[in-house]
Amino acid sequence: MMISVNGILTDDKEAVVSVYDHGFLYGLGLFETFRTYKKEPFLLPEHLRRLSEGCRELGIDYEPDLAHIQRLIDKLLGANNLEDAYVRYSVSAGIDVLGLPSGVYQKPTEIIYIKPLPPRDEKVYAQGKALQLLKLPRNTPEGLYRFKSFHYMNNILAKRELQQYAWAAGAEGLMLTEEGYVAEGIVSNLFFIKDNACYTPSLDTGILPGITRAYVLQLAQQQQIPTQGGLYRWEDLLEADEVFIVNSIQEIVPITTLFTPSGQSHTVGNGVVGPITRQLSDLYN
Repeated sequence: MMISVNGILTDDKEAVVSVYDHGFLYGLGLFETFRTYKKEPFLLPEHLRRLSEGCRELGIDYEPDLAHIQRLIDKLLGANNLEDAYVRYSVSAGIDVLGLPSGVYQKPTEIIYIKPLPPRDEKVYAQGKALQLLKLPRNTPEGLYRFKSFHYMNNILAKRELQQYAWAAGAEGLMLTEEGYVAEGIVSNLFFIKDNACYTPSLDTGILPGITRAYVLQLAQQQQIPTQGGLYRWEDLLEADEVFIVNSIQEIVPITTLFTPSGQSHTVGNGVVGPITRQLSDLYN
């Protein structure tokens, strides 16, 4: 695949970064994942806004050029013979001395990765998938709120735990906070519906302030569906009428089965995709 390294299209097998890049040394970097529709990056301004705000907090001198990034993505689609794609845009702190930073990083490394979109399993969107409760808790965020950072060990360990549950093949894993509140999935934000209102865990739980999460909240509010963020327990999901997860690649994915670490299962609602989940999915994009 062809990728972009500091604005230059490069074969991914030839792309390199310095061993002194602080993204490699200390995980000091941020990224955004999104997809394109008809070659247009979806919600790109929102993704770049979150990225630039995070870079300012980390002392990385970075301001995105929206038009330039859109042109690079278009070039990458053409170079890789893709109509639409999965895109990851990464900004690493860049090269500095060995040791913890003391100043502002003035030359960050920017990499745009691209690959074909994963196959869409229409059966999942029509019938729902499972959500597996994990024992591993969500760790606390790096700052006041969670960055979408290169530090991904919590998610990797969660994925390894998920693979231990034979009954949960194809499921998403759900992490709780140390206090036992529902947090987020391994690669998703969580929503549930109760009495025609839409609920999602508060950012105070330490979850990622997801771009798709915010977009879905906006869709719900436009449809005059009451929305609320708060502190919720696993039991709230067991009592929910509908449950769904969201991310920028998979969009809105209905959840119709809940699993505990012991393998106990619970059917959400009546086991079919609920009306509000369908309504929001129909409005997406």
